[in-house]
Amino acid sequence: MRTDSRIFVAGHRGLAGSALVRALAASGYANLITRGHAELDLTDQAAVRVFFQAERPDHVFLAAARVGGILANSTHPAQFIRDNLAIQTNVIHEAWAAGVDRLLFLGSSCIYPRLCPQPMREEHLLTGPLEPTNRAYAVAKIAGIEMCASYNRQYGARFLAAMPTNLYGPCDTYDLENSHVIPALIRKMHEAKAAGAAEVVVWGTGTARREFLFSDDMAEACVLLMALPEAEFTAQLEQGEFPLINVGSGADQAVAELARLIAEVVGYGGELAFDASRPDGMPLKRLDVSRLFALGWRPRVELGQGLALAYADFLATQRDKQQERPND
Repeated sequence: MRTDSRIFVAGHRGLAGSALVRALAASGYANLITRGHAELDLTDQAAVRVFFQAERPDHVFLAAARVGGILANSTHPAQFIRDNLAIQTNVIHEAWAAGVDRLLFLGSSCIYPRLCPQPMREEHLLTGPLEPTNRAYAVAKIAGIEMCASYNRQYGARFLAAMPTNLYGPCDTYDLENSHVIPALIRKMHEAKAAGAAEVVVWGTGTARREFLFSDDMAEACVLLMALPEAEFTAQLEQGEFPLINVGSGADQAVAELARLIAEVVGYGGELAFDASRPDGMPLKRLDVSRLFALGWRPRVELGQGLALAYADFLATQRDKQQERPND
């Protein structure tokens, strides 16, 4: 990518997309193209076609998606598979039709089998059954990877799929129905602290282990990938059966450890109760990031620091909501 390249960031207001916009701007890319949902519905094929033919971006970061935690995925699987299939199908196809040079499709580590060998390598894709609680979302993301591979193979496209681990950071979703584990626990701990509650209930046994990555670190890795010289970018496309690369920290924590760390950051001093009747999800999920590390990238934000930044973002979000309320 050149600093004057026309770069479309799909999903620029979300957790991943907003981080990509910050990383691109910090690296000197000034010609960014963004559209909010009210301006462009990415599930609308005709609208997406008109947009690409009019704007003709050189590069695309596809970060737009319907996302959520275990509860949202379990409750609304139809919306998760329908919306994500529609978004990625429209954007990937119209990007190719408009002659986009490079596209980066953001997936998720949930694409790997539920009992995948650890750490999860790119070649483990499609080697076993998926985790049932987010299977619809995972299948949609796997379809996006296959679509990138198919357009590369048939049309000579240059579309790469990046699989981030569990992300957190600014512009996250903090409502308990749709949020992931970190924003959900931040909100629970904050509200318990404010109410003086003696106990916070955490879903699952607390034994499941997860890997986390601050969203700005993810974004810097993705910008690095898209800016690789031609030979190195081609090498990533041809590394395996799929044009796929993992993006993670390479470290993991038990959910119980995470919950205690969040309680410390928030300042909540009550008890933590683990509800074993709620699903844990995959028992262990850590990415093998050796390919990405070989390119010289390393995450810069350690978990404690990142959680403090995430809590500050939550507090700012709460203040903004209070200011938006009409006066009584």
